[in-house]
Amino acid sequence: MDVSPPTDGNARLAALDIVRGVAVLGILLLNIVSFGMPEAAYVTPRAYGGWHGADLVAWLVNFVLFDGKMRGLFSFLFGASMLLVAERAEANSQSASSVHYRRMLWLLAFGCAHLWLVWKGDILTHYALLGMLAFGLRDLPVPRMLVLGGMLIAATTTLFAVVPLAVQSQEGTEAFSSILGVPPAAEIGRELALYRGDYAGILRERFAENATSPLLMLWFYGPETLAYMLFGMAALRSGMLRGEWPRERYRRWLALCWGIALPIELAIAAWLVASQFGVFPVALGALTLVVPIRPLMIAGWICLILLLARPGGALTTRLGAAGRMAFTNYLATSLICTTLFYGYGLGWFGHLSRWQLYLVVAAIWAGMLLWSRPWLARFRFGPFEWLWRSLARGRRQPLRGSASV
Repeated sequence: MDVSPPTDGNARLAALDIVRGVAVLGILLLNIVSFGMPEAAYVTPRAYGGWHGADLVAWLVNFVLFDGKMRGLFSFLFGASMLLVAERAEANSQSASSVHYRRMLWLLAFGCAHLWLVWKGDILTHYALLGMLAFGLRDLPVPRMLVLGGMLIAATTTLFAVVPLAVQSQEGTEAFSSILGVPPAAEIGRELALYRGDYAGILRERFAENATSPLLMLWFYGPETLAYMLFGMAALRSGMLRGEWPRERYRRWLALCWGIALPIELAIAAWLVASQFGVFPVALGALTLVVPIRPLMIAGWICLILLLARPGGALTTRLGAAGRMAFTNYLATSLICTTLFYGYGLGWFGHLSRWQLYLVVAAIWAGMLLWSRPWLARFRFGPFEWLWRSLARGRRQPLRGSASV
């Protein structure tokens, strides 16, 4: 995840950091389910963790406002950051391609270590691989970026539409019931036992099941993610992600994007609840129909964040600091959550209901907001940002000194 481009403090964009800070906090709202519950619970609340009362409300809020949107927001930011790093390399008479591909190769190394040694939900490998491809598209005019991105979103929608079509057959319903519905009790029990067990057992499972997952993710989610990277580059070039638009323009875009997308999201959510999360509604609604409206939700989020951000405000400043250290905060979240939930730590896996998971989220959010700013008052980069920068440049980078946040 190119969540924080390694640049000097005086060359950074405050708006980009604030949006990134919200994104690194927001993505935990979704990842926490994967950390704390069997895999099927991420797709449908009926599979595990409760789907009535407060648990249903927790699912509903996340489905409508955050699910896929925070991942998409990170992808927008990745594209924008990639463009910034290339532009600054060229401004310093450096080879933009050399700088970029060194960074992507080291990001891929970080991602593989994260995926295989820490947590199966890694996104870094996906971003590194697609970042190598997206770099060649950075010089496209903004209109062409938007058109190509739209075509990729259409291709993703078409690809995912195969699933509900397959589910309609009896064989398809049976095949997908354990993936998009409620798995057999024995399968849930096996997963509970695994993640409540020791590190060696989890590690063996991770290598057995996730050794090639970056390639599978590239096939299923690559076109969508590449589209978001293009949209992010376009948003940076247009001034949207730089915070350069007039406030009225941000308001108009927010009203337009969410005015279209929110009613559709709410209608899909209502259908899923009314169907009691049947396999076909989940396949069509939660997997397919949300794809073409997700970019509108993400654009709306950018507008909302920048409208609400108060320059110099305490929360805004802390969000910006968390955004500057988003790479570190993302990896730290994985280390904290796997320690809390897995058997080699506190062993909470499967013991909390859906809404109770968000008490953990609130505590981690508080930690991110409290520690990021003091760290950057003493050091120029977050720990993992510094390591990534040093490795990509082939020499140890200076660390001490205020990052001017």
